[in-house]
Amino acid sequence: MIAVLFDGLVQGLQLGLLGVGITLVYGLGGVLNLAHGQLAVVTGVAAALLIGAGFHQVPAVVLGLLVAGLMAVVVDRTLLLPAYYRHGEERLLLALILTLGLAFVVDGFLAYRYPSIALTLRLPIPALTLAGVRIRTVSLAVSGLALLAFALLALFLQRTPLGRAVRSIMQNETGAVLCGIDVDRTRTIIVGLSGLLAGLAGLAQALFSHLGPEMGPELTVLALIVAVVGGVRSLTGTFIASLLLGLVYAFSSFYVGTYLTWVLLLLAALLTLLVRPEGLLAYWT
Repeated sequence: MIAVLFDGLVQGLQLGLLGVGITLVYGLGGVLNLAHGQLAVVTGVAAALLIGAGFHQVPAVVLGLLVAGLMAVVVDRTLLLPAYYRHGEERLLLALILTLGLAFVVDGFLAYRYPSIALTLRLPIPALTLAGVRIRTVSLAVSGLALLAFALLALFLQRTPLGRAVRSIMQNETGAVLCGIDVDRTRTIIVGLSGLLAGLAGLAQALFSHLGPEMGPELTVLALIVAVVGGVRSLTGTFIASLLLGLVYAFSSFYVGTYLTWVLLLLAALLTLLVRPEGLLAYWT
């Protein structure tokens, strides 16, 4: 039971990496990226190709993360530009259509070009026994990686000038422009950061089992569920929701199986939309 509980918290941290990326982009640019999961998959495919070419695992995954971040920046500066010229619901709807099309293109290309490529990462020591409980080293590695990423993100948003600019834009974009903040440059940096976070979530998946080219839609749906339950404008809400949903995922998978687990996660998102459509925390925090 304790092992399942710990795995649920670790799963929640992985979901948090996905959901926070969605929340950052929506809070800053007012768009939902339906190709978010594909960024994680691109990280895995790039890393797998580099490892196959003779690279060591560490530089391969670092380069894979950079590929995902660069892809996110390119998408922001090209594909999403027509959406940024619009406002409100028009921006959101156009971005949904554009990123959905991008997701189809990426999925189709990877399925055609790299159908059998998958990234699987293994640690030298498979498990440790702590206080009489056998814990996989993968769980410790993923939790440490995720907590470090969240800590650095919090420091970035709270302590750096760019982070304060991000928070200003999210609170009042017009006021931020009047204060001289370069909204376009700031948004591009944050979109690139969201790509890196998606890549980290993909690496966590590769540590747990494998990351294949077909997993983009699944990861995008998980990111959206976390963002909807936590609140697409609340980083704190997204983090709390990811931990709660991670526990639901772990215990339901253990007791009733994966299929019903997906049903429960979707029901959680549906109930949130019905009872509290703004998410667990209503405002940007």
